[in-house]
Amino acid sequence: MLLGGLALFGALTYFKLWGYLWKEWFTTVDHKKIGIMYMILGLIMFVRGFADAIMMRLQQAMAFGGSEGYLNAHHYDQIFTAHGVIMIFFVAMPLVTGLMNFVMPLQIGARDVAFPRLNAFSYWVYVLGAVFITFPIFFHVAPNGGWFGYAPLTTNQFSPGANIDFWVMGLQILGISSLAAAFNFITTIINMRAPGMTLMRMPMFTWMSFVVQFLLILAFPAITIALVFLLFDRFFGTSFYDIAKGADPLLWQHLFWVFGHPEVYILILPAFGLVSEILPTFSKKPLFGYNSMVGAMVAVGAIGMLVWAHHQYTIGMSIGAVTYFMIGTILISNPNKMNAMSVQMWTDLPKAIRAFDADPDIRVIVIAGQGEKAFVSGADISQFGERRSGGDAAEEYNRATEAAYASVL
Repeated sequence: MLLGGLALFGALTYFKLWGYLWKEWFTTVDHKKIGIMYMILGLIMFVRGFADAIMMRLQQAMAFGGSEGYLNAHHYDQIFTAHGVIMIFFVAMPLVTGLMNFVMPLQIGARDVAFPRLNAFSYWVYVLGAVFITFPIFFHVAPNGGWFGYAPLTTNQFSPGANIDFWVMGLQILGISSLAAAFNFITTIINMRAPGMTLMRMPMFTWMSFVVQFLLILAFPAITIALVFLLFDRFFGTSFYDIAKGADPLLWQHLFWVFGHPEVYILILPAFGLVSEILPTFSKKPLFGYNSMVGAMVAVGAIGMLVWAHHQYTIGMSIGAVTYFMIGTILISNPNKMNAMSVQMWTDLPKAIRAFDADPDIRVIVIAGQGEKAFVSGADISQFGERRSGGDAAEEYNRATEAAYASVL
């Protein structure tokens, strides 16, 4: 990676492109160019993260029969940690943020985001965070506590040296960038929509981006607090994670997963939005159940903030807490099923009903589309969509089928 960077630097110098890059890209406040730079950063970091993955697999292939392999344990910890941190925070997030930067203002008819300079600030702060995570590997002080950084294992007692310090600072810087971008995008969506574009007329990708910004604002303070506590423990001798001085050994886990679980939806909701734009466009059919999909994804975001401890079932929670998080985990699957249902509706309504009939938990299917609702229920809906003859029950079934189709058209 270092050799590739030097080669790129030499090529840009040889072809005298630094002036062009400075004027047109490095100092730009154009949301489209900033979005492209986010995605380029994500791809560059992907190369680094992919290299880490290859190194880990080679180590696992070579470390057997008494052989240590070509990496010592300390170096392997650094590669393992860097891979997780980079792929989650510096590949997936900048790719998603870049798409939102590029697409969202265009979809709502805005000339740019609400605060163009703040947008540029968010990007360059993000780059600084990537530097804190990436470059320490060249000085053998890369983060080595896992991407999750469980305390007290990351305190000075168990992780001396500057490795964890770089990880803490890198993620803190990332949080500044993400929160600045979140407030910027929320302001843009609320205040800069084209005349006539109400919230319920926004494209689905913009809706998903909107929900994600609120998740960022609610989730990132939790990891920020956790990192500040860890920073104070390491630099100033406090005891937020010092169990010998009465600290709660689960404090870090709760703070981390209050952030970590919504992070899943911060990354996946924009992907849902992309699917919801691409499939209707290329199938040449209107989006089915727009209102239901918006409600479902808002519900996913809301419930996603409340079920973090399903990552912690083995920590000894009370039966009441375990039951609460188990029920919440089950509930959050239902809005996702509604989203999958709507995807199926674009192509074949009967197949969608049969797909849902295969789920034993669902016996009543609510189909919502174009402002109308058809409620289809019954013990046997596996043949939904095929006309039946004979008797009042058959006629009632046929009317329900036609009403369901009408709601799609």
